[in-house]
Amino acid sequence: MLTTMDRAATPRRNKRVTITDVAQHAGVSTAAVSKVLRSAYGVSPDMRTKVRAAIAELGYRPHAAARGMRGRTYTIGVLLDNVRNAFFADILDGIQDQLRESDYTVLVGAAGFDPEEQARTIRALVDRQMDGLVLIAPSTRRAEVLATAAATPSVVIGHHDVADSHDSVVDADDIGAGLVVDHLVSLGHRDIALVSAPGDRAGQWKRTPELVLTGGYLAAMERHGLAGHARVHHAAYSDEGGFKAGMTLLTPEHRPTAVMAGADVAAMGVYRAAHELGLSVPGDVSLVGYNNTAVAALAPVRLTSVDQAGHMMGSAAARLLVERVEGRRDRAMQTAMTPRLVVRSSTAAPRAR
Repeated sequence: MLTTMDRAATPRRNKRVTITDVAQHAGVSTAAVSKVLRSAYGVSPDMRTKVRAAIAELGYRPHAAARGMRGRTYTIGVLLDNVRNAFFADILDGIQDQLRESDYTVLVGAAGFDPEEQARTIRALVDRQMDGLVLIAPSTRRAEVLATAAATPSVVIGHHDVADSHDSVVDADDIGAGLVVDHLVSLGHRDIALVSAPGDRAGQWKRTPELVLTGGYLAAMERHGLAGHARVHHAAYSDEGGFKAGMTLLTPEHRPTAVMAGADVAAMGVYRAAHELGLSVPGDVSLVGYNNTAVAALAPVRLTSVDQAGHMMGSAAARLLVERVEGRRDRAMQTAMTPRLVVRSSTAAPRAR
């Protein structure tokens, strides 16, 4: 049994470490610790090292609510629709790597495809005093995104629409679609179908990645004199969406000899449908994805795919967002990635029918 004296002598291990504790441990003032935590200008490397060491030794964690009251929480909110899309993992890795040496923490809101649910998640992130937001191809109404960005620093990934209130990181999706069509035509394909998300215009986004991708596909088909063979099938960028698209496209007698999907996750669904129908890839149908995620390189699919540098997109978005959080308001920035086609074994010359 502990006596009163024993209790007094026993360290209170559950006591939350304060900024005062850090200052005393490091032998500096609380103002100096505060400057280090805020990455303020004028802090010497020696001071930063001393304070960081004290923080690590004591296990100090800044109180998020208190930091929010002082105007900064050092948290970044990321909105995405589908945690099963491996491309988003690449983007998140890029965001995390860019912020690794900073004080920022990333919180993810997975909202599904419904625009209203996404809007609700965005509001929840704002209510939790995020310093900034990264919105990955939001289906939320453009007007709401613009209103949010006017109050909270924001970067939109995917949409090609520009605005003064937010920065943008995009892929040259029209060029990427052209690379796929050029590759398939060079193999001898003429009947090439595209599986793309709808790119809903109701949200008043005029240049979603899906719409830009579709425009690039149609332009490339026309350039090769194949406009009459163009087919666009709308489906969600998910395994189930791709599967349903594949069951529709590959069942008819006049099925395409090649299918391009606007996301690897949807392409894998098309692959599953081909297997269900007893068709081989690429023997009966060539298949191309988009994103070049880690699953694209896995056997037995070995999916030909467009690499749009997801890690670089995430890194660029995080860098732009921190610039906005730190005070850049004079101009909006747009960063564009140049896609490249990674050819694997899911594409081949069409088999004579």
